[in-house]
Amino acid sequence: MKTWLVRMGTVIALALTLTGCGYNDFQRLDEATNSAWSEVVNQYQRRADLTDNLVATVKGEAKFEQDTLNQVINARAKATSIQVTPETLNNPQAFQQFQAAQGELSSALSRLMVTVERYPDLKANKAFSDLRVALEGTENRIAVARNRYIQAVQEYNVLARSFPTNLTAMVFSYKPKQNFSVANEAEISRAPKVDFGTSPAPAASR
Repeated sequence: MKTWLVRMGTVIALALTLTGCGYNDFQRLDEATNSAWSEVVNQYQRRADLTDNLVATVKGEAKFEQDTLNQVINARAKATSIQVTPETLNNPQAFQQFQAAQGELSSALSRLMVTVERYPDLKANKAFSDLRVALEGTENRIAVARNRYIQAVQEYNVLARSFPTNLTAMVFSYKPKQNFSVANEAEISRAPKVDFGTSPAPAASR
């Protein structure tokens, strides 16, 4: 009985020690950042899926510039070819590659939408209109998911770098996580232009 009580006391003391040094906070915030990152990836995948349908719809217009479509197709393929895992958050190079690929797709979609202004028939196409609305909603979801990830990483990194929890981070190898930098944030937050409320641009000579 005495031995059992000693063991229980040791376990309780260890649990209190880990709680006091921030171990449980690291567990909670680590899960929060992973969850927030998963949502970012989920929304980017949703955009990639919509892009496929968008390209297929636009291809129906025989007059549409093939170069613009090819840029979207290539950017979409590049963005989806990058394998994203939880380890990506601890790999600065992989994280930057992922951000750059998504930014490239954003730019390609933006150019596509500007070019569409020259094609009234395509703009009036219901399938295209529905995709445009879905894409616009996805861009908003991406912005929300990205902001939540930024906030989650900020909270985690403050814990990892503050004293005395930084000692716990050192012991259990909890390193600061990657976040969107200001420059990259500006790049990937450039949403495709999907507002067709303005007058169409003059048709290009072909």
